[in-house]
Amino acid sequence: MFSLLSDKLQDIFKDLRGHGKISETNITDALRAVRMALLEADVDFNVAKGFIARVKEKALGEEVLRSVTPGQQIVKIFHDELTALLGGDQSPLNLEKPARVLMVGLNGAGKTTSSAKLALHLKKQGRAPLLFACDLYRPAAIEQLASLGRQIGVPVYTPPPGETDLLKTARAALEWAKDQPGDVQIFDTAGRQEIDEALVAELQRLREFLQPQEVLLVADAATGQQAVSVATHFHQALDISGLVLTKLDGDARGGAALSMREVTNRPIKFAGLGEKMEQFEPFHPDRLAGRILGMGDIVGLVERAAEAIDEEDARRMEEKMRTASFDLNDFLAQFKMIRRLGPLENILGMLPGMSNLKGFSVDEKQMKRVEAIVLSMTLAERTNPDILNARRRQRIARGSGVSVTEVNDLLQRFGQMRKMMKDMGKLKKLMSRPGAAQRFKMPR
Repeated sequence: MFSLLSDKLQDIFKDLRGHGKISETNITDALRAVRMALLEADVDFNVAKGFIARVKEKALGEEVLRSVTPGQQIVKIFHDELTALLGGDQSPLNLEKPARVLMVGLNGAGKTTSSAKLALHLKKQGRAPLLFACDLYRPAAIEQLASLGRQIGVPVYTPPPGETDLLKTARAALEWAKDQPGDVQIFDTAGRQEIDEALVAELQRLREFLQPQEVLLVADAATGQQAVSVATHFHQALDISGLVLTKLDGDARGGAALSMREVTNRPIKFAGLGEKMEQFEPFHPDRLAGRILGMGDIVGLVERAAEAIDEEDARRMEEKMRTASFDLNDFLAQFKMIRRLGPLENILGMLPGMSNLKGFSVDEKQMKRVEAIVLSMTLAERTNPDILNARRRQRIARGSGVSVTEVNDLLQRFGQMRKMMKDMGKLKKLMSRPGAAQRFKMPR
């Protein structure tokens, strides 16, 4: 997400940091380039203009121009203003009783999937969510929500076939909810290809009847210049309380995130980062600002790892690595552990500086080939790779659909990795002996 904007901004700031002293002309030229980068990323013109004006006012202060590191100071100003533009602090849901959340938006934005993802997110936090299918225009949406509810283990209210009265459906849904052990109610609503008066009036009546604590506008991050119009109309009609941005994983521009937050003055509360139910997380403006500027998001990476990786499994893996008893079974387990974190390009983008590697990408096909090679081995072969003679390697290559050369390359890399672990284990053992630290001190 934001890859094009991120690349351009990092190039601009790299040039600024290269100057020992910075003049007003340097700053003006840089901000002109920043404005063009924002517009190319589909940020609304007025939003970009206001943002640049705020940055320029602070960047031209004497404290910055006379600073020892003016380029770094300007990057800090830009980071702070970008964080503010994205909403400042992370904004949690208001889940006071009766804890109702109304999901609204255009067709195709991802309301139904986001409703289920939000339910799963709340379930992981110890809540008991309930889902309500209130899209009476698309029977497929009702079935989709019911299917997703079964998948994540959350009860779903579905209206009778052919029902067209939305308020009647809502009343029946609330009656159904009385017999359910739920404490958060999530309502998936109908959308349209475009905003129309009938849609708005229907949603207004539903909002008035339910009196929800949260009205979340679900919007596709690739909406582009239409983002401002969509956000403005929904906010004026329904007084939305927050935004859910979907498809942030596939959108290279992402300007909608900046524009919609600014024109509604409502926080982005959640972000959808992929198709899987787990790829949905609270939106942290400061972390995203850091990622756009190439600073990474270590906190987010640690949180994702803590959620996806079992602590006992990780401890066991660390012990095997430390004692050099790491075999191909462990290699496969570690491989799957890392894959659970999500797409590797997204994970690596959370590491500081990784986005500076131009043209860097992770070959998912190559990773699948590696996994196929190991899975084509017997348990004995994975446990003791030394028995893998030429005939066995040919069989593995045929079974995994790769060449013998690829099998040999993988085994060679695995051997090197195991040797490195063994050497590190020896060094750690040696350094733990009394007086070892003194013996290995570097000469002055």
